[in-house]
Amino acid sequence: MSQQIVIDSRVFAREARSLEGELPVAQLTRILDTLADSAGVLKFRIEGRMNLERNRPQLLLQVSGVLSVCCQRCLEGVEYPLGINSLLEFVADENELTQEDIEDDSKDFLPAQSEVDVVALIEDEIILDLPSAPRHESCALPETGQDDGSSSPFAVLKGFKGKAS
Repeated sequence: MSQQIVIDSRVFAREARSLEGELPVAQLTRILDTLADSAGVLKFRIEGRMNLERNRPQLLLQVSGVLSVCCQRCLEGVEYPLGINSLLEFVADENELTQEDIEDDSKDFLPAQSEVDVVALIEDEIILDLPSAPRHESCALPETGQDDGSSSPFAVLKGFKGKAS
C-alpha cells in the first residue's frame, strides 16, 4: 500500500514550501496498464509560491525519470523519458478566470483545496504527458504463430464453388 502525501495548496504556496522525493512507478496505479514494466522510480519536486499579481497560490511541479511504455506495434517496451515542468495555479472559483487566463498555456488552473494528494497530482501530470500511441521508430509486428499468409481464409470456400446441387 502506498503512502499518501497530502498538502494544503494555499498554505504550501503562501509559505513557499518545497517538497521533493522519489516515487516508485508501481504506485502509479492509473497508468500501470499502459506500461510494459513497472520497475523504477521517478523523481519529483514541488515548490509553492504566490502569484502576487492575482494573489493566487501556485505550485511548480517537476517530474523526471524514465517509463517503459508499451509499443502499440510490437507490444514491447519503449523507453519514454519524462521531463515534466508544470505550473499549476489554484483559484477559489472558476468564475474568477478571465478569458486571458483561459488562453494562457503557460499554466493550468485547479480549484484551491485544503487537501491535495501529491501522488494523484503527479499521476495526473504524467497521464497528460504520455503519448497516446507510443511506438518504436522501427519494429516488426508480433509473431502470431500462423503461416506466412500465402493461404487465404477464403481458399476453403473456393472449393465449394460450383458444387451446389
